[in-house]
Amino acid sequence: MIFTQEHNEIRRTVKNFVENEINPFVNEWEAAGTFPMRELFKKLGDLGLLGISKPVEFGGMGLDYSYSIVAAEEFGLSKCGGVPLAIGVQTDMCTPALARFGSDELREQFLKPAISGDMIGCIGVSEPGAGSDVAGLKTTAKKDGDDYIINGTKMWITNSPSADFICLLANTSDDKVHVNKSLIVVPMNTPGITVAPKLEKLGMRSSETAQVFFDNVRVPQRFRIGHEGSGFMMQMMQFQEERMFGAANILKGLENCVNSTIEYCRDRETFGQPLINNQVIHFRFAELQTEIEALRCMVYQGVEQYINKKDVTKLASMAKLKAGRLGREVTDSCLQYWGGMGYMWDNEVSRAQRDIRLVSIGGGADEIMLGIICKLMGILPGKRK
Repeated sequence: MIFTQEHNEIRRTVKNFVENEINPFVNEWEAAGTFPMRELFKKLGDLGLLGISKPVEFGGMGLDYSYSIVAAEEFGLSKCGGVPLAIGVQTDMCTPALARFGSDELREQFLKPAISGDMIGCIGVSEPGAGSDVAGLKTTAKKDGDDYIINGTKMWITNSPSADFICLLANTSDDKVHVNKSLIVVPMNTPGITVAPKLEKLGMRSSETAQVFFDNVRVPQRFRIGHEGSGFMMQMMQFQEERMFGAANILKGLENCVNSTIEYCRDRETFGQPLINNQVIHFRFAELQTEIEALRCMVYQGVEQYINKKDVTKLASMAKLKAGRLGREVTDSCLQYWGGMGYMWDNEVSRAQRDIRLVSIGGGADEIMLGIICKLMGILPGKRK
């Protein structure tokens, strides 16, 4: 991609925000298991960072997705994964379909305040029995006059304890599983919604994640995004932005792991010399940085194709797969060089290892990415390329 001065200004703005508004407080937020989401999102909204590629008429900047991915990359400078994850849910997971397919009324009511930071959103896809298997979800939205009556449960819903609305994927008919689903914007203060206590997670400690229950929740049918039955297709499109965001978002975090470990290996002496003097160690750092740069190139290629209206399902799935696996490789390799210090809970590399582990699970597990890639390569049983 070719970066303009405007790209560089967004980089600078996000970097400054992370350094001044996030990183000084990360340890406190991680210990608390939460962060002041409303306050932080409002600051992001005031800077325009929650609507970079969203329509101007609803408060966005109206820029193409390359500007959003630059911001995603810089948010990766955060010293934890939980805060960028919460931001990514707002910008790249619960609002893309709303921005693209929602009615003007719906966008005025929910998208505009989400862009300004006055509303917090979450995305309701995963269920206790249907995580990566989106087609298998059981939550229903049945018509009753001009309304839907929603029943079911959603699991691992990031931002839900503080959210004002959820972009919910539910079955709206008894048709085939790929054409019976719709995306519906549901205000979280609607009677019948219960948010369970926050889940205790291995990583992403500062992000709020909970199970959400729907018991005869009534919402107007006009809160549906797009046509009835098009929800599965729209969610697959949203996944592309989610997966590219996730891959871009870990780049700077992985580089921070490498660079901080290099510095530690310069200072740490064993057998009369710095650890960094061992060729096997400094060669390993070169290998890891090369892999990170290869992932960056894959992300940039995917984004360039995306803004040129090409189908990036295969490339986004590859980037997501590579990001999850590389995240494990980099953090594990770096932690080893920290020795006992790396095994401490508050070590940045050990935190990164816990946080980044989610990349191979959320937004479609590695095995789902492999299945998508195989399908698009034409190598599934009975398929020809």
